[in-house]
Amino acid sequence: MREDLLHFIWKYKKLQLKGLQTTKGDAINVVSVGTHNYNEGPDFFNAQLKIGSQLWAGNVEIHINASDWYAHNHEKDKNYENVILHIVWHDDATIFRPDNSEIPTLVLKDYIPANVLANYQQLFLSGKQKFINCEKDITSVDSFLLQNWLDRLYFERLEQKSAVITQLLKESNNNWEHVLFVLLMKSFGSTINGDSFFQLAKNIDFSIFKKVSVKPMQAESLLFGMAGLLNNNDILDAYYNQLKAEYVFLQNKFGFTINDEVSVAFFKLRPTNFPTIRLSQLSALYAEHQALFSKLIKAKTAEEIYGLCTVVASAYWDNHYTFGKQSKQSKKRLTASFINLLIINTILPLRFCYSKYIGKNDDETILEIISSLPEEKNSIIDKFKTQKVAISNAKDSQSILQLYKHYCKKNKCLQCGVGSSLLSRNG
Repeated sequence: MREDLLHFIWKYKKLQLKGLQTTKGDAINVVSVGTHNYNEGPDFFNAQLKIGSQLWAGNVEIHINASDWYAHNHEKDKNYENVILHIVWHDDATIFRPDNSEIPTLVLKDYIPANVLANYQQLFLSGKQKFINCEKDITSVDSFLLQNWLDRLYFERLEQKSAVITQLLKESNNNWEHVLFVLLMKSFGSTINGDSFFQLAKNIDFSIFKKVSVKPMQAESLLFGMAGLLNNNDILDAYYNQLKAEYVFLQNKFGFTINDEVSVAFFKLRPTNFPTIRLSQLSALYAEHQALFSKLIKAKTAEEIYGLCTVVASAYWDNHYTFGKQSKQSKKRLTASFINLLIINTILPLRFCYSKYIGKNDDETILEIISSLPEEKNSIIDKFKTQKVAISNAKDSQSILQLYKHYCKKNKCLQCGVGSSLLSRNG
């Protein structure tokens, strides 16, 4: 038995409400179960219960064993002095308040319908090791309920991504353009160089980058130089040496230095993801759009964002992936699949935060944009598809990733819309 099941049963009234009695035989009439508390203190605040002939308002605490009250030292905690009902599975101790009055106790196992326990057994305890607890039953959940839950999960994911944005805003004195730059840098770094690019962006004085961004070569020289990519004196390459000279000029002009060394990687990367290519593409993006933040915030469709982000690395990279080594001729253009990742991981989370900041609801447009993108491809999405879960766009795949990471993997089925539905089934 798990304590969160008892929380679920009480919160959603999945018990026989008629005939409820305390262990002393006093009738319990539930006026309000209270507000579920996920932090320290009693499990439910501001419940209203009629116990016997007395109407009580206060808190409710839930334990597997009544003796857990003392095991958790609640008798020494003032937060628990206003508990009006102690709900337990096993009544193995009598609990008293500081004034020696007994706290009424409800033994929940005496009032739980058999189907709820059977569904619980099916969800958590049956069979061999499973990918997810509900893998045999998830497709039986009402499609309308499932879709609403996935929509909620998508915005929950945006809320979680807001934490990084909020911190960056604090560090930059609410400079949204700077925050966009840092987030874009992280996305351009992808998995291998994401953290390095993120730190690199924080090391760069954005006001300087903004001034030089009108000239792609100057922007490239600043990014390459700060990334430590212009330190090789053995490269005999005209463009490389131009960038080095430009970087020295910028250092002298603006007086900046490298305070934190950042190491970027080429190993295990496809050439199109090399940091040289990505930094040049980012430079091109800013050279083409001086009001990039404003344009991305105002875009109403994914197609508009594609139009803004479809840029090409500078001409040198047409036949190079690294300095001094020629390669087959090809334009290093940002692809639609890469732009999709920018939209998913940077642009829409930033729009979500900005809309809240200015007090304007942008949820409908955000949903329209994310729903117009193809679903992501990874092993988790593939496994859910194997379970016959319909995943048709990026909103679905983002929601599924949130579901798996924050509910399925943590066995939080009782806080999940799918698990709650399955536990409530009859028969």
